Amino acid sequence: MYKYNIILSSSDENEDKELQVLNTLLGKQVDGIIYMGEKITAQLQEEFDRSPAPVVLAGAVDMEQKLASVNIDYREATKSAVARFIANGHKQIAFITGSLEEPVNREFKLEGYKDALKEAGISYDETYVIEADYNYNAGVKAWEELSGLKSRPNAAIVTDDELAIGVLNAALDANVSVPEELEVMTSNNTKLTLMARPQLSTIVQPLYDIGAVAMRLLTKLMTNEDVEEKTVVLPHSEKLRGTTK
Repeated sequence: MYKYNIILSSSDENEDKELQVLNTLLGKQVDGIIYMGEKITAQLQEEFDRSPAPVVLAGAVDMEQKLASVNIDYREATKSAVARFIANGHKQIAFITGSLEEPVNREFKLEGYKDALKEAGISYDETYVIEADYNYNAGVKAWEELSGLKSRPNAAIVTDDELAIGVLNAALDANVSVPEELEVMTSNNTKLTLMARPQLSTIVQPLYDIGAVAMRLLTKLMTNEDVEEKTVVLPHSEKLRGTTK
């Protein structure tokens, strides 16, 4: 609607390729950039700071709030999911995530998990917190580790869909009944959540709105319009399927 040509580039979650893609786009003298990714490395932040074109983050968090961004409240979303488990009577709740070196995982999602436990009077137990790569096999290993605990988790919040399927299938293979003995909630609502059996319950991000608002914000920056709020937080929702009661 703004009559711009759009260049779509993927870095395949490779940090070196990410920098290469960004520099290639800047070399093409693009008018603006929307970055969609979970992690902003120090090198990438430096390139954003030097960029002559405005940058808007869509679904990524800038802890220093130098850049414009559009997100959901990841802390509140995680807190809400864990509170749902607690309301269902669970106290042994696992938090399975990517690296806690990533600020969005450490400062938002983990804190939301802790918030829900604290409000319910449940002690935080770090043995229920698992850092894992975002892939299926890591999910399998995460469940194997958790199932070896003295008190096995009866619920799990997972921050990646493929990781969540690994957890789910490993539990089912061990004859754990889902959702009767284990409830699982994931975070991204990709098509993988519908391919799982049972289908995965998930936090839902308003992806269309994130894209639309990010583009509108970028056009304002490109045309030097006044922007009252550079950090936009949109509401999230939950889609309950077969892995929750």
